[in-house]
Amino acid sequence: MAEESASALIDAKIASLGDWRGEMLARLRRIIRAADPAIVETVKWRKPSNPAGVPIWEHHGILCTGETYRDKVKLTFMRGASLDDPAGLFNASLDGGTRRAIDFFEGDEVDETALAALVRAAVAANR
Repeated sequence: MAEESASALIDAKIASLGDWRGEMLARLRRIIRAADPAIVETVKWRKPSNPAGVPIWEHHGILCTGETYRDKVKLTFMRGASLDDPAGLFNASLDGGTRRAIDFFEGDEVDETALAALVRAAVAANR
């Protein structure tokens, strides 16, 4: 992104939310980035109706996306169906053939250890 770095766009998106969704997205982002220092942030699917785009975390390909909706923050793992999820974090898109997602709602607790393990498993799957 020549005009703005992906990290700056994600920072701006978090700030623009101004509610629990921004706090949740920031927290999830910290966990994802801490899980593997080689993870790269990008932003995709920018359009006039969504100029901030969708935050993406990559390492040897897309690991997961961080989408915000009115009532939730959704982490979608591109190869989630092939990942072990012993903590049972996946709670959305469960019947998809490839992807799996975790929907976080206001007030939800985040199992940081399990999420970091899931991110590391996604990195391993991409290798």
